[in-house]
Amino acid sequence: MAVSGFEGFEKRLELHFSGDDRKNVGSSFGLGLRLLDFETLQHVLHAVQCTVVSAVANHYFDAYVLSESSLFVYPTKIIIKTCGTTQLLKSVPPLLRHASLDLGLTLVFCRYTRGNFIFPNAQPFPYTNFQNEVVYLEESLPDSLCYRKANVMPSKTPSHAWHVFSASTENTTCPFGEDDSDGGLFTLEICMTELDRDLARNFFLRPGTEYDGDSAGKEMTALTGISGINPRALICDFAFDPCGYSMNGIYGNRHSTIHVTPEDGYSYASFECVGSVYDDRDDVVRVLKKVVQIFRPATMSVSTTCASHEVWMRVAGALEPLGLKCRSCSVDEFPASGNVVYQTFVDRRSKKNNNNTPVQNCHKVVDANAHIGLEKN
Repeated sequence: MAVSGFEGFEKRLELHFSGDDRKNVGSSFGLGLRLLDFETLQHVLHAVQCTVVSAVANHYFDAYVLSESSLFVYPTKIIIKTCGTTQLLKSVPPLLRHASLDLGLTLVFCRYTRGNFIFPNAQPFPYTNFQNEVVYLEESLPDSLCYRKANVMPSKTPSHAWHVFSASTENTTCPFGEDDSDGGLFTLEICMTELDRDLARNFFLRPGTEYDGDSAGKEMTALTGISGINPRALICDFAFDPCGYSMNGIYGNRHSTIHVTPEDGYSYASFECVGSVYDDRDDVVRVLKKVVQIFRPATMSVSTTCASHEVWMRVAGALEPLGLKCRSCSVDEFPASGNVVYQTFVDRRSKKNNNNTPVQNCHKVVDANAHIGLEKN
């Protein structure tokens, strides 16, 4: 492992709002948060220490590729995902201020998640310690979000753990979501380390060739097979110099995103997507198979956020036939998030992972409440 390098593991923030103006958020044509102008978004991202490099939109939401990951803006929901040493939580105060003063919107839900940093000592305060992050968030949120919970979901893989903070105005486990009144939507957040070296080279610019980020990104998307993960999605992609790649996919009201740090010694890739429990059962299997084929990681973690227990079982069923054995599986329940199931997998072919450590039954979860946590209501 390198002593120092670029931090691939992202911090992810999701904020949901509500409002009384039906012209803004209460109808199918309501724009809500999408009315925030680009200058305002730039101001928010400046505090986070990143910028917009590319963008795309449809009828439902706007998607921005950032210099460090992604931003998604829905009428009543914002998702910001940033890597490196960015100051993600500094986006909360200006976002709440602009949503309230400019649009009359009120925050009703917040969720913050991240994995284990590869270079934790390089992170600025408060990201050096999850407890500090929780305190920072709690001080930034209004008192109306009184149902709060934080937990670190561990695994038997030392490099992976899942940090979750959730806060809501309502004492419910039903997830907030865009057009998700039936509670059927789920979110997969996948973190992969130790990528196959040959496959990781696909995310380096070829020496001596002049590219701009957009055209190089499109070439990487086609070359690696990323375009085949969801062929129906509109893709906005970008390649960085000398290496690295980001992509946002939009399909209807669902987003997907990929970010790649391909350097040997600290290679990392993430994949996030939204699906529904009412989709074809084979969709999750097909998507996960393609993701594994593109990166072939030695270690992989999957966080599934959903009101249903059905999806995470599909995850295990999809990955185990691909040569990935389950090392650990835990579950916890968070306010207005439903269940979070955290599973870790290792490549059976890897000599590093070929030991006598017992394999966790990924069809049986372990309650994560027994581990480090903070709860307030």
